[in-house]
Amino acid sequence: MLRHLIAEQVLLEGEFAPAHLEILGGEIVRIHRLSPGEGRRRAEIVKASDVGAGAGMTVVDSRHQVLPGNVDTHVHINEPGRTSWEGFATGTMAAALGGVTAVVDMPLNSIPPTVDVESLRIKQRAAAGQTFVDVGFWGGIVPGNTAQLRPLWEAGVFGFKCFLLPSGVDEFPPVNASQLREAMTEVASFDGLVIVHAEDAETIERATELTGGRRRLSHYADWAQTRPHDAEVAAVSDLIEAVRETGCRTHILHLASARALDIIAQARDEGLPLTVETCPHYLCFDAEAIPDGAAEFKCCPPIRDRGNREALWEGLREGIIDAVVSDHSPSTVEEKRRGAPDLHQAWGGISGLQVGFSAVAHEARLRGIGIETVSAWMATNTALLAGLRRKGSITPGRDADLVIYDPRQTHLISAAGLAHKNPISAYDHYEITGAVVGAVLRGTPLYTAQDTTSALAPVGGFLQGLGSPELSALRR
Repeated sequence: MLRHLIAEQVLLEGEFAPAHLEILGGEIVRIHRLSPGEGRRRAEIVKASDVGAGAGMTVVDSRHQVLPGNVDTHVHINEPGRTSWEGFATGTMAAALGGVTAVVDMPLNSIPPTVDVESLRIKQRAAAGQTFVDVGFWGGIVPGNTAQLRPLWEAGVFGFKCFLLPSGVDEFPPVNASQLREAMTEVASFDGLVIVHAEDAETIERATELTGGRRRLSHYADWAQTRPHDAEVAAVSDLIEAVRETGCRTHILHLASARALDIIAQARDEGLPLTVETCPHYLCFDAEAIPDGAAEFKCCPPIRDRGNREALWEGLREGIIDAVVSDHSPSTVEEKRRGAPDLHQAWGGISGLQVGFSAVAHEARLRGIGIETVSAWMATNTALLAGLRRKGSITPGRDADLVIYDPRQTHLISAAGLAHKNPISAYDHYEITGAVVGAVLRGTPLYTAQDTTSALAPVGGFLQGLGSPELSALRR
C-alpha cells in the first residue's frame, strides 16, 4: 500500500503544485504543499522520521502530473448475458489502464437488465472478484417497473436510465411520455436521479423514410442524417418540460448535437435541476472525415460535422455541458461489421474506455485547454453527478485514487493492443500526445511508469449510491 506520494506537479484545487500526500488506509489524510524542487529532500526527511516509509513511498518523476482518478459514469460492461462483447475483467482493466479508477455500469446490454433488485444482485455476483477499479451501477426505467425504482435506489444504484426510443436490445424497451413522467415523479419523491437517452423516435422515423430508396448507407454522414439534429432537439425540449412538471433531477446522456445547447442553457437559467454530458468521440471526430463503411464509428446519437464538434467544445468551455464520459459500448467484431458496409445493420456503440481521457486531453491541448479543466470534466464533475463524495479530487478525506500522466509521451493507438475484449475501436491508429503512465486505487498502486508490465490485481470494490448533498454543487 502507498503511504507517501511526493511529486512536483499535483493537481490541488484546480492548479498544479509540488506536494506530499500522506495516505492511510487508502485515504488521503494530509497534504503538505512544498516548494519547487523540495521533493527529494522531503523524501529523505520522511524516510528518516517514519520507519518503513520507504516501502510505501513513491517519488513521482518531475515531468509527470498527478491527477485525481477519473470517474466514468457511462460504461456498458455487458456482463452477464453478453460477456463476449465485454466483461467486468476486461472492461475494468481497460479503465485502469486509461486512468479511470471508478466506473458506473449502465443497466442494459447485460441480461437481465438492471430493472429490479434481483437483477442488480445477479450483476453484482457476476462482477465479484474480477474488478480492477471500483464499480457502481445504474438502475433502469422500463414500462411497468415504477414500483421497483425505490427498492433499487435503497439497494445502492446511482440513478435510473431510460430510453425515449428503441434501445437496440429488446429486453430494455423505451418509455412513452406518460410512463416517463410517472417514473420521474416517483424518483423525485426520494430525490433520485433520472438519466435519459434523448432522441425523438418520430423524427428519426421520418428522416429514415427519406432515405427509403437507398437500402444501403455506407457513407457515415449520410447515415447520420437518419438520426438528425432535430431528433435530439425535440427530445431535449420534451424532457425539459417533464423536468419542469415533476421537479426531478435529470441528466441528459451523450449530447451530440450542439443545437440543443441554447434550450439547455435556458432551462439552467430557469433553475431546473438539469445536467448534461458529452463523449470523447463527439469531441475528437467529425462525420465527413470518417471512411465509408467504418462501423467502428457508429454510435447513437451519431458523430456530427466539424462545426458541431467545435460548438460542443464551446459548450464545455461555457459550462453548459458539465461532464465528458466514454459511453463505452462495445460489441463483437461480427456485430460491428454485420451487413458491412451498410451502417444501418452494424451495432451502434464505440469502444473507447481505455483511451477516452487521453484523447480528450490531447484534443483539449490543441485548443488551448489545460489538463486541469479536462480533469474537472472527467473526474470532479462526474463524481459530483453520481454523488461519489470520496472520489473526483485530491483532497484530505477522499480516496487516494490517483492518475500519473505524462503530458509529453506520444503514441499511436492500436485497437488490438487495448485491454477491451474485442479489437475494434474508432480510436485505432489515432495519434495522441499525452499518456497515462500510472494509476492508484484507494492507495494501492495498480501500475507505474517504471512497471507497466506486471499483471494488475483485481482490487476494485462496489460503490453504493443513495444520493449526495454535494450534488447541489452541480446544477442543483
